[in-house]
Amino acid sequence: MCVKLESAFPVPQAPEWAMKIAVRRRTGQTAMAWDPATYLRFSDERLRPGFDLLARVGELPTGPLAELGCGTGVHARAIAERWPGRAFTAIDSSPEMLKQAAAMPSSIRWVEADLTSWAPPERVALVFSNAVLQWVDRHEELFPRMMDMLVPGGMLAVQMPRNFDAPSHVLMRDAARAGPWAARLKPLLRPDPVGSPETYYDRLAPLAEDGLDIWETEYLHVLSGEDAVLTWMRGTALRPLLNALEGSERADFERALAERLRRAYPRRADGHTLLPFRRIFILARAKGT
Repeated sequence: MCVKLESAFPVPQAPEWAMKIAVRRRTGQTAMAWDPATYLRFSDERLRPGFDLLARVGELPTGPLAELGCGTGVHARAIAERWPGRAFTAIDSSPEMLKQAAAMPSSIRWVEADLTSWAPPERVALVFSNAVLQWVDRHEELFPRMMDMLVPGGMLAVQMPRNFDAPSHVLMRDAARAGPWAARLKPLLRPDPVGSPETYYDRLAPLAEDGLDIWETEYLHVLSGEDAVLTWMRGTALRPLLNALEGSERADFERALAERLRRAYPRRADGHTLLPFRRIFILARAKGT
């Protein structure tokens, strides 16, 4: 369950094509990205921002489509359903995720590639990327390169978490620096991988038509279970840190972080834990000829 708090722009209800995909997801016809067990627990919370972004994409010019960081393909299938008959390439760096994405037949071309170096064979009408680019550095180069992938009038649609100053991430960094694992974990910390809305405006405004649309939304995720915020983080921000540790040291690190998170995110009287989560959305239409 999640409650969306006030945002700069109202986001409309997902259209019919998105609702169909959501029904398929709830009935188990699609798997979740990365760790399926963890993601299935929070599937609605993790996928909803992508559908909110897709609902705001308007008409597209003629041309193929691309998704950067498609995971198991839930949003890709929604895109293909909304614009049927178009050539569509969905890329991801994980062969495991692409295997799951391709398990259900479709016309989508699934490609294993590094999104920092991949380029479409021809310019596309849509570059869509949901909750992926926060893992990539040098946005000052990446975003202009993505805009250059577009045909005139094509759309760049991006959503990224922007909660790296939230208690969850501050405490994760504190715990990483505080134990015997500090030497291994400190090089993996990325305090602020996503810039401010103003930063992306300055990068994109010279490349975009009038009406560049950038907004932030804070979702209030209502999580259930013991150490719910820690469980949430295991599926995303914690993965690089946990992968660097083994055995008892990994368990000790998780225990130290769990103690911090319980104080910052106490369980409510009804047993749920509230996790505010801020995300930035960017829609930029390439200039016409």
